[in-house]
Amino acid sequence: MAPSLVVDGNNVDHENTPQIVEKWFHDHIQHHAKPNFTKFHFLVHDDVTVDKPTSLLVAPANTNNIASIAFGSTYSMDAPITIGSDPESKLIFRAQGTFTFVGQAEPVLSMAINLVFTEGDYHGSSLSILGNNPISHQYRKMPILGGTGIYRLTRGNATMDIVTVDIAKLNDILEYHAIIQHY
Repeated sequence: MAPSLVVDGNNVDHENTPQIVEKWFHDHIQHHAKPNFTKFHFLVHDDVTVDKPTSLLVAPANTNNIASIAFGSTYSMDAPITIGSDPESKLIFRAQGTFTFVGQAEPVLSMAINLVFTEGDYHGSSLSILGNNPISHQYRKMPILGGTGIYRLTRGNATMDIVTVDIAKLNDILEYHAIIQHY
């Protein structure tokens, strides 16, 4: 189901004045609106060692222990999200945020990522993922804890898998399946 939110005849995708937000809450929440459910399938192109990287090391680990060199390292990300595995396929939104290596016993990332819509009717809206990502597991599940624009009060879950990985170059393509509940 495609979400729709119309205030005064205009799609509210990036107009978030206090009056518009208050009207939206009044119209959608106080009157016990039924939630919508939306499924997403997309691919994130995360490239660390290319000419134009999508993730950059911003805080290296403060350690001399080679066995735990990644523990504590923090990266900043701005990666394209497309509908296909080809980096030139249609751009849907961007993954913007940070991730930190937090696992000592196994490689685990703590992620705070916003999926920011860059095109079409949803331009300016976003979804927020916050959670642990145990990167050695085939499937990783992370909560979607909110959003902006038409995805206000969103909650849901994202499952991630690796499509391709080049460990030597730290470049990969990640496949996400997500389902969200929103009003």
